[in-house]
Amino acid sequence: MEIKKIIFELGLKVFAEGQNSSVYEGYTSDLLSDVMANCKEGSVWITIQRHMNVIAVAQLKKIAGIILPNGISPDDQVKIRAKDEGIYILGTQDNAFEVSGKIYSLLKK
Repeated sequence: MEIKKIIFELGLKVFAEGQNSSVYEGYTSDLLSDVMANCKEGSVWITIQRHMNVIAVAQLKKIAGIILPNGISPDDQVKIRAKDEGIYILGTQDNAFEVSGKIYSLLKK
């Protein structure tokens, strides 16, 4: 499923627009080392982390987008870097558990 469809279906807020790539699964974790070891290419990553290092990890793992739960938002510098790298940064008021379940449901249709 294309990331733009996920954004539309879940009503996600777009903080930084990336490339409209395909999403095959999601991964929820706040540990960068865990994401580097286990997150697959073409995933959306749900995390409360919102600093510059998440962009580096997303770029390294070829992650389609980062979803920030709980209504949190990234700094302007993080938004700029994400846009430059073609990585979506998205937001939702849902908590990580809720948005993970919604993404799972969308991708398993």
